Amino acid sequence: MPTTSCRINDADIDWIDISDPSKNELIEVSKRYNLNRYTLRDSLDPDHLPKYEEHNDTHFIIVRILKDIDSESRNQQTIQSLSSKIALFFNKNFIISIHRNEQSIIHDIKAGFVDTGKITSTTGVAIRILRDVLHSYEQPAIKLSDEIDFFESKLFLKKNTPSDMIEDIYYVKNKAGLYKKLLVLSNEVINSLITEGEDRPALRDVRDLHTKLMLLYDQILEDANNLLNIYLSLSARKTNDVMKILTVFSVFFMPLTFIVGVYGMNFKFMPELEYKWGYPLSIASMVIISVIIYIWFKRKKWL
Repeated sequence: MPTTSCRINDADIDWIDISDPSKNELIEVSKRYNLNRYTLRDSLDPDHLPKYEEHNDTHFIIVRILKDIDSESRNQQTIQSLSSKIALFFNKNFIISIHRNEQSIIHDIKAGFVDTGKITSTTGVAIRILRDVLHSYEQPAIKLSDEIDFFESKLFLKKNTPSDMIEDIYYVKNKAGLYKKLLVLSNEVINSLITEGEDRPALRDVRDLHTKLMLLYDQILEDANNLLNIYLSLSARKTNDVMKILTVFSVFFMPLTFIVGVYGMNFKFMPELEYKWGYPLSIASMVIISVIIYIWFKRKKWL
């Protein structure tokens, strides 16, 4: 397993970062730092949702950082395909980060904040990881919002709406719902952290960022739902227009069909068959009936 360790600001505080560990290797680390075996089992679960626990004076948190959604297919709508898990064990003496995939934020925090002495506590490291994890939700929110705007312009400004648009809107809505679910579960992690001194403003910034992201995804979900309703309403309106045209034609042709049907029976003793002006009169009656129906429709404003 790729494992790195460092000292935070040359203090007696260890940061151990473990990538793609095996079960036996984690057991060895847990014995060394007296980690709870149940939380250790959770840290191995790739599908585990965000959570916070405290055992043996050690904080245990799980967060999920979003992957690069540009590299993902639109129909991959699972927690594991859209995000990666990062597990943290920490107290005032050590912090252990565990993840299956390489996480650039770990290296960035070490190089930019730990090695330079800007962070001097394990809680500060945990807060910084939480902050960078939450920042991974910003760009997807912007992209989903742009997709909603694109679908709106397509729906309202173009005459021919693509038939698969409702499927695209569904994928946007579903993805935003999954992201919001992760943010809601992360709320417990953020609110469970307590810090004093210089780390307090950083924690406040994390909470403000979380609130901002929640509002963004709420707006995306609301816009997606509204767009779905508008799409369905427009589809229903088009269907109604077609039915209206068909109804108009049927109303015009029903009396004409009745007349033609009556005089097409060819009974021997039908008196009208011997009339010299029978044919012109039947044609004239059809025209008059059609004009009357047209005038009636006009007065009712159905045409």
